[in-house]
Amino acid sequence: MSFAFGFKGQTSGGSEPGAGGRATMENLEKQLICPVCLEMFSKPVVILPCQHNLCRRCAGDVFQEANPLWPPRSPSSITSSSSGRFRCPSCHHEVVLDRHGVYGLQRNLLVENIIDIYRQQEASRPINLKPEQQQQLMCEEHEEEKINIYCLSCQTPTCSMCKVFGQHKDCDVAPLSSVYMRQKTKLSDGIAVLVASNDHIQTIISQMEEVCRSIEDSGCRQREHISKQIHSLVAVLEERKQELVGFISRHQDDKLKHVRSLICQRNRQLEAAVALVESAIQSMEETHVASFIQSSKVILERMADSVRTSGVERLELGFESMNHFVLDTDHMADVLRNMDFCFCLGDEENPEEEEEEEEEEFRP
Repeated sequence: MSFAFGFKGQTSGGSEPGAGGRATMENLEKQLICPVCLEMFSKPVVILPCQHNLCRRCAGDVFQEANPLWPPRSPSSITSSSSGRFRCPSCHHEVVLDRHGVYGLQRNLLVENIIDIYRQQEASRPINLKPEQQQQLMCEEHEEEKINIYCLSCQTPTCSMCKVFGQHKDCDVAPLSSVYMRQKTKLSDGIAVLVASNDHIQTIISQMEEVCRSIEDSGCRQREHISKQIHSLVAVLEERKQELVGFISRHQDDKLKHVRSLICQRNRQLEAAVALVESAIQSMEETHVASFIQSSKVILERMADSVRTSGVERLELGFESMNHFVLDTDHMADVLRNMDFCFCLGDEENPEEEEEEEEEEFRP
């Protein structure tokens, strides 16, 4: 079935078709106007804590104007900084932002989807003509007949003559207006379902974003906790190392003190023996027999005493070795290498059950 466009005049007293729908679209458009730029919201749309919406660009401008010392930022150049604040242009509610600035505000995907639907509707809406220029669909086979019925069997619009005499005479038909209203109702219901679904998805996204923030905070806390524990272990090892090294140093000092005392004792004996030898040599030069006998007798007694007292303490074999101070760290090294996280099974839920609960929670 083919059909063509034609024009059919109407009386000037008739009301314009679709005027109520156009008024509804105009009212909807007023709700989609940004209070800052006074234009339709541009993506992305951010929602403030007071539930009013702004273009992200406009929110950034308002925020920058209220915080002139805040450095301009982008999603790729976010650094730690103090919070900033500004007032909502609609209700003057004070909005406090974190270090992410306006990029920390949630996007309002519901409003963005409504804008997309509105623009699609505006793009598909026929141009409003004057009443005398209203566009009418005319049948190509019966040029004087308007398209006023819908063939349910062939799924196409047609005219009454095609139903009575034409190719649709054996088909099931319905008034075009009733099919139009039925399809419009179905499409309206579909839009409502889609908008409700988008709202649900937006809620899930917000919940997941909150989960992401919780994961980041929890991970940061646990990293700090693990670092403190490892630093505590390092401090214990350092303390024990100082104790063991100090013990070896004290033992070394005791041995050195003992050996050096023996060296001093030997030096004194050596000096006495050298002096005794010198005295004996001088006595050998004595020419008087009586004097020689008298002096040599004293020297011989001193030599006997020197030989008798020369038995100084001897060091035991291996006295100089410090190798007996051995520290077995192999098992402790294995413990440190195998150190891992310990999970309290009584406090942890079954991971599979946890995943199922999360899927149920986020399932639309």
